[in-house]
Amino acid sequence: MSNKSFSQYEFPVLEGPYMGQEPPGIVAEPFAPGIISKQGWELEGVFAPGMKEFYFTTNRKSATVIGFRQQNNVWKKYIEFPRTGEIVFSPDGKRMHMAKSYKDRIGDGWSELKSLGSMFDRKDWGIMRLSASSKGTYVFDDYKSKDVIRISSIKDGKRQAPVMMTAQVNTGEWTAHPFIAADESYLIWDSEREDGYGGSDLYISFRKKDSSWGPAINMGDQVNSDKDDFYASVTSDGKYILFNRGIDDKENIDIYWVDAQIIETLRLR
Repeated sequence: MSNKSFSQYEFPVLEGPYMGQEPPGIVAEPFAPGIISKQGWELEGVFAPGMKEFYFTTNRKSATVIGFRQQNNVWKKYIEFPRTGEIVFSPDGKRMHMAKSYKDRIGDGWSELKSLGSMFDRKDWGIMRLSASSKGTYVFDDYKSKDVIRISSIKDGKRQAPVMMTAQVNTGEWTAHPFIAADESYLIWDSEREDGYGGSDLYISFRKKDSSWGPAINMGDQVNSDKDDFYASVTSDGKYILFNRGIDDKENIDIYWVDAQIIETLRLR
């Protein structure tokens, strides 16, 4: 395949909210089928806070992030850059996290890539995804340490050293891709466990009043499948969950989405 830049002409004209897509119901379905989700490698779909920008990662010899921006109700490609980590936005939309690096929003664009510093830029850690809450808490994975998830909070204005999360989260195989709610009320991640439906499944844990994390809850067969389901994020308006699903092999991955009401349903269990 050619490694030339992706052209706007490769995408049809899309108008309206959510990249012009009809919102899903309580059963997960492909996001923008035939447009974004198609044969090949499309993953890590995420809307920036404000819902006026959409980013996803594709592969044309090397992983590439493509960003769209809604202008006069029409979605247009406005940026493309090499993927250096899975994109997760700070809840205020001012920072684009990419694993151990980040970019800050400057006007209508983004700063150069910056490092989170020595506390996170460790050669013995393999961070794929780092998610941040409104309080500045970081939750991130580490594939170099047998697939675990760590958490780092802010205390008295100072960043605390990351610690391993409990067995509620760090159980099973391929544990990765955490997403923490802006208010820290829940954490979603993926893992392959005995109670799963096939490959990796999406799990959720709700934070208790004493700040501890509750049991890992499989998000069910309306979200998960007998394939690999992973890399979930919740839109900033709280309405939808976007995630990835392996379709027939590791070279065919699509973006799916589902109504986020499932979170409240599981919270009441």
